Amino acid sequence: MEKKITDIGGTWALANGVEIPYLGLGVWQADDGAEVVQAVRWALEAGYRHIDTAAVYKNEAGVGQGIRESGVPREQVFVTSKVWNTDQGYDSALRAFDASLERLGLDVLDLYLIHWPVPGKYKETWRALEKLYADGRVRAIGVSNFLQHHLEELLPEAQTKPMVNQLEFHPWLVQPELQAYCRQHGIQYQAWSPLMQGKVFEQDVVNELAAKYGKSPAQVLVRWDLQRGVVTIPKSVKQNHIISNADVFDFELSEDELAYIDGLDRHQRLGPDPDVFPK
Repeated sequence: MEKKITDIGGTWALANGVEIPYLGLGVWQADDGAEVVQAVRWALEAGYRHIDTAAVYKNEAGVGQGIRESGVPREQVFVTSKVWNTDQGYDSALRAFDASLERLGLDVLDLYLIHWPVPGKYKETWRALEKLYADGRVRAIGVSNFLQHHLEELLPEAQTKPMVNQLEFHPWLVQPELQAYCRQHGIQYQAWSPLMQGKVFEQDVVNELAAKYGKSPAQVLVRWDLQRGVVTIPKSVKQNHIISNADVFDFELSEDELAYIDGLDRHQRLGPDPDVFPK
């Protein structure tokens, strides 16, 4: 079933019925303090209702401050954080969650993810996330950077399936088989580095579509993500870019145009390989 795309405040339902805003602000590499506080405030002012952070970003305190200063009611903001590799394991993941919640200044988290599939650790870590979910301390749980073989190892032992898999996703790394596997198991695909860490502006196909629609290449890729049913969290700390990245609801790419962008796939990562990085 095609997922409905309406406006900046639109959401899609996760497998457990929790609504996730399909467009959010990523804050990787945003400095804690004034930079991330202001970025979060600008995003919420522009209509974003989804902020994605992680313990390892070391800016959770600033994210929490930005949410409080925005004046937007807490229940209207979907907040994601992630447990880092060195905190994986059952007890240590529970402690890491408590620490993240304290830094954010929140009572409940909307989504908590295992950041990377650390060999020998991620199953224990998942049990901790299942406990947090069962205890009502987090509204949804999921994973990040899990390839199909990681999911195939996790799912048979999981009492609760991951609701989200956040992955590097852009025209050079489409991974259609992994997308299909996640769909089959009711796992929402989510993109990090959707703008190719700036390389979007070097893609002729994307530039041509941007010219056709009077949009920026970044806006074309955000729209491609959404039309492919992928939740996306473009990162920026500049107000004009934060606003621009969300100006994607007044045009629609055709199926042929979506396929042209799919065709840029090189199976090429810009970030770490999940099978190498966590070890």
